Parts: sequence; structure tokens; C-alpha cells
Amino acid sequence: MADERAEYEALIESLNDDAALAAYRTPFDHYRVGLVPRVLGGVLIGSGNLLYGRAPSYQKFRAIEVIARVPYHSWASAAFTLLTLFYADEARALRLSQIARFATFVADNETMHVVVVSNLARQHGRSGFFRHTLAPIVGGFFYFWGSYLLYLLSPRWALEMNYLFEDHAFEQYSLFLETHGRELGHCTIESSYLAAYGRHPRSQYEFFRSVRNDELVHRNRSVREIALHRAASRRG
Repeated sequence: MADERAEYEALIESLNDDAALAAYRTPFDHYRVGLVPRVLGGVLIGSGNLLYGRAPSYQKFRAIEVIARVPYHSWASAAFTLLTLFYADEARALRLSQIARFATFVADNETMHVVVVSNLARQHGRSGFFRHTLAPIVGGFFYFWGSYLLYLLSPRWALEMNYLFEDHAFEQYSLFLETHGRELGHCTIESSYLAAYGRHPRSQYEFFRSVRNDELVHRNRSVREIALHRAASRRG
């Protein structure tokens, strides 16, 4: 796990280079998702834009991060359920164990996002209870069970829906950095949770840049997981 974490952090650091970011991003920019995840993902992203506006903001990022961590916990739960049913099928059990480990790893990363972003959002204005507390929690509840059922029906659909949401998050953070990069570079960031996680950005710009990179890696990894599922199904 320590080696995996070090490899992951090295990848995140490498994506600070614009050329490396473009090379990593481009192969999956035009991935075509199926109808079901496209409709469900459109509803999810559209609802967020309606509640929080199309422009990125600290408050919108808090809602995004509350939602973003949900499917990974959901997939781990779905994999646990399927393992209980298909434990005698070693190939399938191995694949389910792999998705559960991946989901747990990314969920920890997304939890860091939501804790740190929530503290930043609190420092940058008051948050209404309905829009900024209740709505993300209710949305996360339904997204959890929706993702759970979607994964049971079709792992590909679940992963494609996540691709859409992570792509949306990546675009929002990219726009935020482009629009507010100069002032973010002068804003310090202090977080014991972030330090415990193992990241030490010198400014909010560096923090949000690392989060942007996280979301891109999660987006691309969702597509790669689809390919792994296909390969495992063929072998099965």
C-alpha cells in the first residue's frame, strides 16, 4: 500500500507540468459513455449547476466533494455483496477484490478533499443549511444507493457515470485555477488533516492544483477499470 501511495503521489506531482497533463488527459477526453450513465450523469451534474451555479466556487467544491467520494464507498459495498454470492468463482472474486481495493484507496483521497475544502469554504463566506449541508447529504444518500444498484446491474454503467462526474470536477477545478490562480498563489493553507494525509502545499493554488490532478486520475482510472472488467469477463 505504501508503494502504491508513493507511485500515485508521484503521478499527481508529474501532472503539474502542462505537457504531461495534456498527454495524460487527451486519450480519454472523448470517451463515449452509454445512454443510461449519460442521462443519470446529466441529471446529477445539471442539478449541481442549478443549485450552485455554473461557475466554480468554494461552496460548490464542497458539494462536489461530498458527492465525489460516494460512488467509491458504494462500489466497495456492492463488491462485498457480490463476493458473498460468488466467492466460489476465484476469477470473479479476484476482480471484485481489486475493485474494492481501488475504491477504498480513492475514497480516502476524496475524503481528504472534502475535509480540507469544507474548511476553506467555511473561511470564505456563510453557508446556507439547505443548499450547502442538507442538499449534498441527501444527494449523496441517493447517489450511494443508485451507484450500488447500478454497479450490481452493470459495472460499466457505474464506472461511466463516475467518469462523467470526475470529468466535471476536473473541468471545474481547471477553470477555478485559470480564473483565480494569481490570488490563490498568495493564499496560505493550513490543515492538520492534509498534513496527516501527506500533502504539504505551500498555497491554495498548489492544493487546488493537486485536487484537479486527482480528479483527472480518477476519471481516467474509471475508463481503465471498464477495460479490466471486460478482460476479466472474457477470461471468465
